[in-house]
Amino acid sequence: MDLEKPSSPSPPRQHDQAQGPEGCLVVAVRLPVRIVVLVLVVPVRMVWDALVVAGRFLNDAVLRPVGRALEWTLMWVGRVVFVWPLVGLWRYVLVPLGTALAWLGHVFVVVPSVWLYRYVLTPVGQALAWCARGIGAAIVWCARGIGAALAWCGRGIGAALAWVYARVLTPVGHAFMWVLKGLGAVLAALGVGIYTVVAWLVRYLVVVPAVWVYEWILTPVGHAIAWCAKGLVWGLGMIVTGIGIALYWIARILLVLPALALWRWVLVPVGRVLAVVGREIGEALGHAWRIAGHISLAVGRFLGTLFRWIFVEPVRWAYRSVLTPVGHAVRDAVLRPVAEAARGVGRVTRQALASARESARQARADFRRMVFGEPRRPQVVERREPTGGDTRTLGTSTTALTKD
Repeated sequence: MDLEKPSSPSPPRQHDQAQGPEGCLVVAVRLPVRIVVLVLVVPVRMVWDALVVAGRFLNDAVLRPVGRALEWTLMWVGRVVFVWPLVGLWRYVLVPLGTALAWLGHVFVVVPSVWLYRYVLTPVGQALAWCARGIGAAIVWCARGIGAALAWCGRGIGAALAWVYARVLTPVGHAFMWVLKGLGAVLAALGVGIYTVVAWLVRYLVVVPAVWVYEWILTPVGHAIAWCAKGLVWGLGMIVTGIGIALYWIARILLVLPALALWRWVLVPVGRVLAVVGREIGEALGHAWRIAGHISLAVGRFLGTLFRWIFVEPVRWAYRSVLTPVGHAVRDAVLRPVAEAARGVGRVTRQALASARESARQARADFRRMVFGEPRRPQVVERREPTGGDTRTLGTSTTALTKD
């Protein structure tokens, strides 16, 4: 059964529809668990709500104003310490210094460089280009002459070398090739005979004995060794297979079947019971937290109403019924006459000070006239243009030619 009656019928939950009817264990566990959890959660929820209210009040009354004051202070400190000095440094130091450096660079670097390029380097470069063109033409002319001489000498040397090649080197080369061909034929005949003898010796002294040893000795011995190895491997395989089967059945009987029985008949039922208990505890915590919220809200409203009737309403009544009439009486009987008297004293004081200043001004003027005499008055000069106050009419004019 639920400790909190819902205000409106809610649709059944999805997991309840999937579970179907609940068992007796669930019904037996739910009620005591929810009662115990409600007793434990109500003080926690009330303390939590009290901390939330205190935190909101602290945030609204202390932290937020202090944060705004710190933000404003840090903003002005940052402006005074960083922004204004940097702006002053940029505006009154770096910008004038950069302008001065740019002007000095233009005057002492750009203008001399342009003058040097235009009136020194350009004429020198043109003169060097003219000299280089002349030297290049002379070198080409000399090269042409030297090439013609070398070509004439080369044709003579080539004709001499052609005669030596045709009349001397060609006969000598033919004779040398005839001698080499004879030596090659003799050496080839000797090589064929030696190769035949060596091949016959190798065949009958090495190959034939080696083939006989391989066919009649090594092959039977190898077959016997292979058969013994196969038998040994088969025996080892059978031994390992028997040991594996024995260990499998021993492990199955001693470990797997007890573990399976423990899982199936102990852990699974205990886990289901613990799952039901945990689910009920979770649902009970949710219900208890919501009920504790309603209880905490009711207690808070009761304490707020009690505080209002014990402290706020008496203070409000005292302010409206006692302090306000007393303040009005004090204002009308004391403060306003005092203020009127203070304003009258201020007016009299200002008038006395104004008359004292006027007397001092007259005394200074009389002393200057007595010591330095009367000041010279400026002479009045006729103006040819109308003054600012005159206006144009039908009988007057503002030009110099037509004015009266």
